[in-house]
Amino acid sequence: MARKALITGISGQDGSYLAELLLEKGYEVHGIVRRSSALNRTRIDHLRDAAVPPVLHYGDLTDASSINRLLREIKPDEIYNLGAQSHVKVSFEIPEYTADTAGLGTLRILEAIRESGTWPRVYQASSSEMFGLVREIPQTENTPFYPRSPYAAAKVYAHWIGVNYREAYNMFICSGILFNHESPRRGENFVSRKISRGVAAIKHGIQDKLALGNLDAKRDWGYAKDYVVAMWKMLQVESPGDYVVATGEMHTVREFCELAFAHVGLDWRAHVVVDPKYFRPTEVDLLLGDATKAKRELHWEPTTKFASLVKLMVDADMELFGTGQGRVVH
Repeated sequence: MARKALITGISGQDGSYLAELLLEKGYEVHGIVRRSSALNRTRIDHLRDAAVPPVLHYGDLTDASSINRLLREIKPDEIYNLGAQSHVKVSFEIPEYTADTAGLGTLRILEAIRESGTWPRVYQASSSEMFGLVREIPQTENTPFYPRSPYAAAKVYAHWIGVNYREAYNMFICSGILFNHESPRRGENFVSRKISRGVAAIKHGIQDKLALGNLDAKRDWGYAKDYVVAMWKMLQVESPGDYVVATGEMHTVREFCELAFAHVGLDWRAHVVVDPKYFRPTEVDLLLGDATKAKRELHWEPTTKFASLVKLMVDADMELFGTGQGRVVH
């Protein structure tokens, strides 16, 4: 009998790649989607043609009753909690909603599990943003947190409530402290995708300038398709724990621009302008992960290097704009 997996945030970047992976492994995949006036399922539309497509359910991390109902109905073997308001800059503008989804949403899932009497294995999407004003370089599972945004603070709460429920109720809960991970499916308002789309729009003559914020921010960038493999591996181990998932390499936003523009024969300096409105009220200057534990215990390694990641994102957006599906990047 196929194992059942429930994914919150299935229509997002990570959720779509994870759904593909689990379907390939023979899982019965269920996903929670929010009701909205416009359908936002482009990342998972192709999965409708799968031999056994994912089953989508309306629900919301801010609505405990929907979570309770779905757990009773589905009885999943594994839960991957990827849903949240995940944009750091936006979290300063909607802090309460961010805390409700990213923080309390996790609590609602864990309480629903505790009250249901079922014992699924749980993956909690933690974030490198929790390290914020970093206490050491590189960051490991033991590095103290210093969140610098409402999003990061909410993720710290979700992370620690997961640890608490694991220890208090003997639940199988793993937290993946994922560093920046990108792909052609990344949201259009995240800096990596904003750059790749901007490059494509400029190369196709649709616009001439690309406005960005802090070009000196340093990040550990990996490929989302690699990182969902680590998520799955965490729920296959004998004992639950927390894992940093990262490449161990750090690059600036400026380097991302240089590579992206050079890939299509352009000089980034002729097109990129710095706009203060894209700076965060409190900046995270650098993030660099040490994934030694994941490599040792999960036998996980990133397979896509930074330069290859930038190029595959630019190529995907070049194709998108070439078919007339691209839009101006603000």
